[in-house]
Amino acid sequence: MNPRTTPRPASAVVRRSAVLLTSALSALTLTACGVVGAVGGDDESESPSRSYDITVGLLLPDTATARFEKFDYPLIRDRVSSLTDKKGKVVYANAKGSKEKQSEQFGRLIADGVDVIVVDAVDSAAVAPDVEKAKKAGIPVIAYDRLAQGPIDAYVSHDNELVGQVQGRALVNALGEDAEKSKVVMMNGAPTDPNTALFREGALAELNGHVDIAKSYDTRKWLPEVAAENMRRAMKEIGTADIAAVYSANDGMAGAVIDVLQDAGVTDLPPVTGQDADLAGVQRVVAGTQYMTVYKSFLLEATGAADIAVAKVQDRSIQFDALARDVVDSPTRKDIPAMLVPVVALTRENIEATVVQDGVYSVGDICTAAYKAACAEIGLTS
Repeated sequence: MNPRTTPRPASAVVRRSAVLLTSALSALTLTACGVVGAVGGDDESESPSRSYDITVGLLLPDTATARFEKFDYPLIRDRVSSLTDKKGKVVYANAKGSKEKQSEQFGRLIADGVDVIVVDAVDSAAVAPDVEKAKKAGIPVIAYDRLAQGPIDAYVSHDNELVGQVQGRALVNALGEDAEKSKVVMMNGAPTDPNTALFREGALAELNGHVDIAKSYDTRKWLPEVAAENMRRAMKEIGTADIAAVYSANDGMAGAVIDVLQDAGVTDLPPVTGQDADLAGVQRVVAGTQYMTVYKSFLLEATGAADIAVAKVQDRSIQFDALARDVVDSPTRKDIPAMLVPVVALTRENIEATVVQDGVYSVGDICTAAYKAACAEIGLTS
């Protein structure tokens, strides 16, 4: 697939640089380890213009997605500290799903005169006026995890269309020879999140023509309770026994879908996808109640955002420093420098090689009393 010629939704157009994915991943890994573009090394005495005493504003969208509080914030905070000889700091706020609250938080950061803002927008369009205000105040803005509208300076996320492709392909493989006549329910993300369109487009590229998409729902604010209600509706309209698989865009919704199915007495669960590798999602994969989740390296994404934030304050070129190897377009801005981190389909077969090996969770975190037998079954032992 050539990203320059393949149509994309208006929310984002990605144009890849001619750099091999393995090279990009290697560079990102080195950056995360403090090797590439690190601040505070032996040569810093020769670069007195680089500022260490900086303040990074970090705005995350919700607490329903476990990774934001548990991983993204502490990883960004610690990376900024490391890059600035412990002189830099992160001022953090979570909007808890409210675009109005996030706008207030954005305004507070601008009024306080932070040096750079990293924002994961609750609503990508609604945040645009705040981005414009920051721009007028001379504060760079980096869109994190989902692409915000307005004059943003950089974007750090994953290949979100690929996320959907990985999920869709997993369902088709799980259904096997019966795929074409299998009824699939799609639980998409929030319509205000530009990533939702990309996840859905990627999934449909794999599902269309290979399965019967019986029902498709958007999920307000990614709320699991909304997904649960939609699942109950789908079961009533399609018939519980006739639902062969569920495409769920993330782990929170996957958990809600599985709970609804189990509450209805379903013991032979259909394959259900997920995303984010939340601990509960990984445990469901271990137990076999959730078919797969998409693991997106929190370390590479969060440290990449911190690297770019510090580089922007220090007036360094993020392209020259190989921090942004891709370019994306939003509905309001073209040619936005972007860092896109690779993704991995996490199944029972590769838990140890992904989240355990990367230090996201220990075997003890995953294999609590309720999951010890399932862990032993797949050889996941401490």
